[in-house]
Order: sequence, then C-alpha cells, then structure tokens
Amino acid sequence: MWNEMGRLLERAAVPAAPGAGAWMPMAEEAEEEDAYVVRAELPGVPAENIDIEVEGNELYISGELTEERRGKVLSRRTGSFSYRTTLPSAVDSDRIDADLSDGILTVRVPKSEEAKRRKIEIGKRRQISGETA
Repeated sequence: MWNEMGRLLERAAVPAAPGAGAWMPMAEEAEEEDAYVVRAELPGVPAENIDIEVEGNELYISGELTEERRGKVLSRRTGSFSYRTTLPSAVDSDRIDADLSDGILTVRVPKSEEAKRRKIEIGKRRQISGETA
C-alpha cells in the first residue's frame, strides 16, 4: 500500500503533458518464481541515456529524452524522466540485469536464496539436540 501511495504522489507531482519537462514512464512490476521484474515504457530513449541505480532497497530508473523539433507540434514526451520503486529486502542486488528492446526497459532483480519459495513437507520432523522439532 505504501508503494502505491508513493507512486500516486510522484505522478501527481510530475507534469504529464508532452514536452512539459520531467515525466514518469509507464511501468509495471511483477513477481516471478526466482525474480522481481520491472518493465518501463521508454520509446525512443537510447540505452546510453538511461541510468539504473540501486540504493538500499530502492530501484531508481532515470534519464533524458531529447529530440529535435521537426514540425509545428511535437507529440512525444521529451525531457528528464524518473521512476522509483521499493524492492523487497530479500533480493540479490549484485545480479540485477537490464535489457532495452523495442522501447521497453526490463529490469530483472533476482530473489535471494532465502526469499525463494520452497515446499514444506507435512509430518517430517527432525531431531534437534535430542529433542523432536
């Protein structure tokens, strides 16, 4: 809930009109079995203009899209953009990878071994220093 509230407040503070300066890309977050995935729409933004950083449990995606005006009206967004999300604490931040394809930036954040789902067998007790657990 706190993540959603933070995103709503950020969207309210960022102008959404094309060419209005700072903007926030449309993005989705998903959880897979072994990783968290963030996909952001960044059409026309070259990879060298995108910065991806992790600080603590915060993932930051930022950059800039510049374009020459060729006609009377520019209908695409330009200027600086940013997107921020809070990651769960049980991630392997050293193995994060990113890919930009067809205007979609995909950031894959692997789960740590502790965070991965595992099946627990019912009725399997183990011995702990002479006692049954």
